[in-house]
Formats: sequence, C-alpha cells, structure tokens
Amino acid sequence: MSLALFENVSLKPYNSFGVDVKARLFAEARTDVQVREGLALAAQRGLPLLVIGGGSNLLLTRDVEALVLRMASHGIRVLADDGVNVLLEAEAGEPWHPLVLRTLEQGLGGLENLSLIPGTVGAAPMQNIGAYGVELKDVFAGLTALDRESGELREFGLEDCQFAYRDSLFKREAGRWLILRVRFNLSRSPQLHLDYGPVRQRLQANGIEAPTPMDVSRAICAIRSEKLPDPAELGNAGSFFKNPLVSAELARRLRGEHPDLVAYPQPGGQVKLAAGWLIERAGWKGFREGDAGVHRLQALVLVNYGAATGEQLHGLAQRIQADIEAKFGVALEMEPNLI
Repeated sequence: MSLALFENVSLKPYNSFGVDVKARLFAEARTDVQVREGLALAAQRGLPLLVIGGGSNLLLTRDVEALVLRMASHGIRVLADDGVNVLLEAEAGEPWHPLVLRTLEQGLGGLENLSLIPGTVGAAPMQNIGAYGVELKDVFAGLTALDRESGELREFGLEDCQFAYRDSLFKREAGRWLILRVRFNLSRSPQLHLDYGPVRQRLQANGIEAPTPMDVSRAICAIRSEKLPDPAELGNAGSFFKNPLVSAELARRLRGEHPDLVAYPQPGGQVKLAAGWLIERAGWKGFREGDAGVHRLQALVLVNYGAATGEQLHGLAQRIQADIEAKFGVALEMEPNLI
C-alpha cells in the first residue's frame, strides 16, 4: 500500500478558516490508486471518509472522527486543440487560481472571470463556482468521478451534473461521488463577459478599451483583493452566504421599503438579492465577538481573527440568518459545508 496514513492530525493548515480541529486519521491521495486505498482503509477501520481539497469551502465545528483524505493529485494536459478551441483536463488536486493563470499565460480564455477563487479543481464542480457573470458550467466539458458505492469510474457531461446556482448533483449527493479530474472548453478567441459594472469600470479606469482575458483577470483580481481578505492573513471561506432567490412579489415589497435594494431579475420570474446588502443593512458589517466576526469591508464574509472555533463561527452565522429572516423575511443559506 502506497498511501501514508497519520493519526490525530490538526486540520488547521487544511481549512481556510484556520479552525484548529483534529482528524482521527489523515492521508493525501496523489493518484487514483491512492484514492481507492483511502476508501479501503476507511472501510477497514470502520470510519467515514471525508474528502477535502483546498479546504476553502468547509466550516469544521469539532474534531473529525473520520479518515480525512486530501486530494493532492496534480497534472494539466491538453486533450484536443484545433487552433482556436482547446479541451483541457486538470487533476482534482490542482489549485484553482494557478490553473486559471496558466491557461491565460497560454493565450486561452474562458476562466478569467473565475480568477482568485480559492480551492482546488476537484471542488469547483461541487458548487458550480461562479463570479462576475460566469459559472463553471459555462466552460465545463466533462469530468471523471469515482462512485464510492460501486467503486466504478463514471464520465459526466454537462447535463449529467445538474448544475444550478452554487449547486450540482455532486453537492446534492454528497458522499457518493469523488471527483478525480475535470475538463474545460477554452478558446484563443473567447467571448469576454463584462456585464458586471465594477469589472468594466476598472478596465476603463486603467485605460483599457480592448481588453484581453488577462486584462479581465487582473481587473477581477484587483477587485477581489480589495473586497475579500486573503485567507493566509485572515481566516475566511470567501462568501459565506448564497445570494437568495426570492419571489418577484417579495422583491417588490422590499424595494418599496428599501429603494436602494440590490436585486437582479432571474429567468423564471424570481429575483436574486445581494446577501451582502441585506447583512450590511441589518448592521452586521464589521461586527466582532471574540475572534469570530464579519469582515469590515465585505458583509458577506465571516472571518476568524485568530482563535475562533467552528462552533463560534457557526453560531454567528445562525444569528445573522435569524436576523435577516426577521427583518426582511428572507432565508439565507450558507455556502460552506458544515462538518
């Protein structure tokens, strides 16, 4: 057996909140064989298997009585290239943002709006990551996953994944599918997505009239760096709450009470509200209790100032949810997976 197994390992370095809890067993899988070894070892020890990537979408509230398997596989390869369109495949353990930069440096567009999102390639399809008008599904070409129930490999196409807003089949069937590698449709003649005002404004402020995908990426990195704290400096998991979808009727009522409500009409008649606006209007922006708090510049981000526990952060999140429900009649849903 090639998988190295360790006992009672602190997961503080392996989650972006920097919460210090321990894993009963811990291992890193760099190959498909080691993934299967991890599954077998968990079964032999009578423990659940918790698979993690970059740990940027986790809130750990207690010690983990499981075998925690960190996906550490690496590899990026071109599967097809017709001179314009490129089919690229990346292993699940590849860090996301370096992959984005690598594609841009090679003149390939498609991932630029998803720049500076923390995490790994394997985690990206789980919640259909998205930012600035682009979601993973817009560039998705397929993935290979291991069925933990049968032990068989399965290839997934776009429709198979059932992508939705911050959602997918893999998130709804958590614990069944283990994503091994993901494929992307990229292009040397991409269609840029500049619908979000801040991106276009940043490009104009930099005097860029005919932006390239790299220009868009740099603008988005600058915007995100100003709004979102670096997990290496201040523990966080990025946007903590999803932007809620509400009925048009509720949105009209709220706009009548709050003319500056930030809302976006959606196909099907629903309206997407800005969760950050709701939280800031409710007075939570910059709130701090001990080492658990809400970021002073972005109300959508919960932060660990040093020694906050997962339970304290979860408790703060629940208080915010209850307050937004009481003030606006809107239910907020957490983005991170609660362990």
